[in-house]
Amino acid sequence: MAIDLCNKSPGLLAERDPGSWGAAVQSPVLLDDLGTDQREALNFAYRTTLSHVDPRFVAGDPAAWASDFGYALDRVAIRLDNRANDELRRQALHHRDPVMREQALFEYADRDHPDALELLREAIRHDTDREVRWDALWAVEKLGGPEAIETLREFLTDDDPEIAEWARLFTAELQTGDPAFDGRSGLLTPGRTFDETIYLLIHCDLYVRLDDTNTHWGKISLAPQGLARIYGQAHACPNVATRERQLVIAKTIAGLHADGSPHCDNYLFRGFTDRTRRDRGNFFFESLVPRTFFRSGRADDPSEGVRQARIGFARYGTWHLEPKFQVREEAAIRYVRGRFQGWGYVNLARIAGRSLEEILTPGNGVLSTLHDPEVGPMTNAFILGTFKGKLNDWDGDGRIDLNSRDVYSTAEGEIDSDQDGVPDEAGRTCCDYTSQLP
Repeated sequence: MAIDLCNKSPGLLAERDPGSWGAAVQSPVLLDDLGTDQREALNFAYRTTLSHVDPRFVAGDPAAWASDFGYALDRVAIRLDNRANDELRRQALHHRDPVMREQALFEYADRDHPDALELLREAIRHDTDREVRWDALWAVEKLGGPEAIETLREFLTDDDPEIAEWARLFTAELQTGDPAFDGRSGLLTPGRTFDETIYLLIHCDLYVRLDDTNTHWGKISLAPQGLARIYGQAHACPNVATRERQLVIAKTIAGLHADGSPHCDNYLFRGFTDRTRRDRGNFFFESLVPRTFFRSGRADDPSEGVRQARIGFARYGTWHLEPKFQVREEAAIRYVRGRFQGWGYVNLARIAGRSLEEILTPGNGVLSTLHDPEVGPMTNAFILGTFKGKLNDWDGDGRIDLNSRDVYSTAEGEIDSDQDGVPDEAGRTCCDYTSQLP
């Protein structure tokens, strides 16, 4: 969340030159040229951004505009990543691990340094990992403003079509509030459980309660690949027939199982979708799934005991349809964006004194709940953030792949390791940790 607040405060804008919008946009989009919904969205975003950043700018009831718990925590939390700025800049460009390079980039941007955009631009130009590059483009969008548009426009003709399309998408969102895409055709893979398997980029802040007085808080800002390493890489998996009322988020954690198999962790979400516009859907979904809670704070580690609990999570946002991509006589979802929130447990004793490389390891953090009599008192992390997901060409054939990604889930979220649509075990939505014990 905090990186999204950078450069947004009127006070900060008064202290530094925000740059010229005219220089950032070759053909500026005039407000009068926008549709009614776009004008309303931009005006609403402007008003709410001001009020979230500084409640003195609220017009109206503060209960509606200044009640963001994450913003309140961000103002008081100490950074648990205490690396010096020079070290962050060095690791962002030269660390051998792309996950750590990306983590350094997002941490540096989150600190809102004046040269953050230039560091991101350097990484996008030269990094050898395409995910670092497109995640860094997202960080540029999060910083926002005319300089961000100038930076994004540099990559509109990148040799990697996915980098070019992400740059196009983020530029359009900053200019109009809506995404834009290139003209590639789509490809549906027959015989798959899901009509679409959308690879998600997820950025989140973990606000950790450091003691029982509620007066000391810590913060860890997780870049997309760092979050995926700990909690799992997520895919949004809709089917046209049910996408307006339910969705599976299928996650896999690599490197957790000793035998090399992926750790599968699926979440069935249900909720409402607003379809008053035919080109998109606005949704609010919740998930409530049975999970083994590991008191150690690490997935599949029962050394300190386990507890069976039900874990809740919420996600809300908007998906945008692509009429050119037809699935069962309906337009496919080409892009999704939104926010999410939930609860977690961070074993502070496990991370105390350790380097970030030792902290960002598979499964080293678990989701939690406040509603269980044993797990609730251990819950110490408030998790919230943003997500984006776009259909990509994964095999380089020039066509957008709608549902080619491997996800190990049935349509109801049960584990399906051979992807035949039949659950390995009826009702099981997460790997059985006992099968991995020595």
